[in-house]
Amino acid sequence: MDQQAYAIGVKGQKWGGAEKAQWFNAQKIKRSYQEEVVSKILGLKDRFELAQYGSLSYDVERYPLFAVKSLNWDMSKPTILVTGGVHGYETSGVQGAIRFIETQAADYAKHFNIVVAPCISPWGYETINRWNPNAVDPNRSFYQDSPAEESAALMTLLAGLGAEVFAHIDLHETTDTDNSEFRPALAARDAVEHTNWNIPDGFYLVGDTINPQDAFQTAMIKSVEQVTHIAPADESGKLIGVELAQFGVINYATKALGLCAGVTDAKYVTTTEVYPDSPLADDENCILAQVAAITGGLDYLLTL
Repeated sequence: MDQQAYAIGVKGQKWGGAEKAQWFNAQKIKRSYQEEVVSKILGLKDRFELAQYGSLSYDVERYPLFAVKSLNWDMSKPTILVTGGVHGYETSGVQGAIRFIETQAADYAKHFNIVVAPCISPWGYETINRWNPNAVDPNRSFYQDSPAEESAALMTLLAGLGAEVFAHIDLHETTDTDNSEFRPALAARDAVEHTNWNIPDGFYLVGDTINPQDAFQTAMIKSVEQVTHIAPADESGKLIGVELAQFGVINYATKALGLCAGVTDAKYVTTTEVYPDSPLADDENCILAQVAAITGGLDYLLTL
């Protein structure tokens, strides 16, 4: 595959403002954040606390940012953070976060304070995009003076919680469009070459290189195995070019890369990766896999 084969820009030259504007003007609304996400969140108001922690400047009415919190916070309980939709196009991350709240969160709230931000990038959700309108990846932007307002808003929310996060589960997908659209766009924007184009067929996790917490990751993999298949390593014994830490698990430097999973100092962190384009999966299966990852992780924490 020609990593630079992309319709915008000149090969070998990084994008400037004109190229980013051309990219933005090519984006189209493809689904409704209000109908598919906000309406479900508002439907939870009788059982959970809903907090609007901001709105995106691109359209403040269209893109309010919501977090859902368990009731009756108790500072003696550990606090759990679940995030979805950092990459708006990764649908099961958003819908899996909502499904967890709808079906499981109340039971776990007996033991934990729970805060869920189901859709961090609603413009990305509507346009099915990895980036925000400024061609910035929110999942590489969780650091001070972030260039992504989606990331900055979440950091402001977390700073105001008044509690340290004990565990953070960030819900993602790996899709075929990573190869057909998003990696070529990234290569063109930054004038770089990508050497790995493998997309794992199945679910996997990304832990933190510095703080991997192997048993935590194992528990989630075992839980998800009951719902969907775990991605096997490729012919090099890797997933997306990274050596396996254990079956179905690789590790990234979450803070150094500005990833959402590194946004807190939580002891237990992971990023889920569901593969919705697998012939062995469907939309519902992917949502259930996300929920199983969360519950598997929380069940492990309850044994500590």
